[in-house]
Amino acid sequence: MPWSEPGLLAACAIAALVISTAGTAWAIAYARRRGMFDQPGERRSHVAATPRGGGIGIVLALLLVLAWLGWREHAGWWPVAAGLFLVAGAGWGDDHRPLPIALRLFVHVVAGLALAWGLHLQGAGTPAVMAALVLVPVLVNAWNFMDGIDGLAASQALLCGVGLACLLGGGWQLAAIALAAACLGFLPFNRPPARIFLGDVGSGALGYAIAALLAGGVAMLPATVWPLLLLPPMAMLGDSGMTLGWRVTTGQRWWEPHVQHLFQRSSRRWGHGWVTTAYAVWTCVAIGIMLHAHGMRMPGRLLVVAAMAVAWLVGWTWMHRRSATTTEGFGR
Repeated sequence: MPWSEPGLLAACAIAALVISTAGTAWAIAYARRRGMFDQPGERRSHVAATPRGGGIGIVLALLLVLAWLGWREHAGWWPVAAGLFLVAGAGWGDDHRPLPIALRLFVHVVAGLALAWGLHLQGAGTPAVMAALVLVPVLVNAWNFMDGIDGLAASQALLCGVGLACLLGGGWQLAAIALAAACLGFLPFNRPPARIFLGDVGSGALGYAIAALLAGGVAMLPATVWPLLLLPPMAMLGDSGMTLGWRVTTGQRWWEPHVQHLFQRSSRRWGHGWVTTAYAVWTCVAIGIMLHAHGMRMPGRLLVVAAMAVAWLVGWTWMHRRSATTTEGFGR
């Protein structure tokens, strides 16, 4: 099937964008009806009650794309979709009423098994299967930990989707583009000051989606490229990993909400918009390094990455100034 045809990729992107936008708008009304609000507090980075669960629109878009891939291409896509459904379902339940940590971790492990089985059915080797088992619980929780200020988690997933789409092919490229488009549909609702947060349903789903793309990359790319795949999500992995390690070694309850991440400390000084922009620029540079190291002699792609960074800086600066008269500081 000609997955690389621009028309098909564009249609997928438009569909994911529309579904995500509509789903997020619905989630705002739903959260208000159900009283699903994140309240401010000393362990939060926002100062006003804000609806949560907006990531359900991203989840619906991705599930539909994965289901379409399963119907048109290979049965191995159905377990991939099942893993996303499990992670998002646990997050959606937690957004309504807190679930035990052990239960959520168990669901993440089972979702990793589902992704691994899907890759096996697609003919992937042992390295990809093992990568799925490790990456799902790691990235699901990394994205959950890092979902703390406006726009950060969704914008990082968007950029990861764009960067990985440049290396992946087939259905995985289509899934990467769908992820980026779905995040784009959500972000206007999440810019400072945010109208709604991703919630656990969204942050967990984004972590799972990135894990699936990375495992898919391990399945279809040579081993020399595997380390490069970690460059796009490195900002999220680095911040969450260092903070988690520090909290564990100092005997703190690492699973509890806190405001000790680098992005949280920085946002208290410079604001959400500027910090999200800085992380986005970092990730754009990482993507440029990944493409260059992969040997892609395509200066145009590197130029696109640079343009993304500049556009992001200008856009977030404008939004930051526009919201300067409004109380800033919304986040998870």
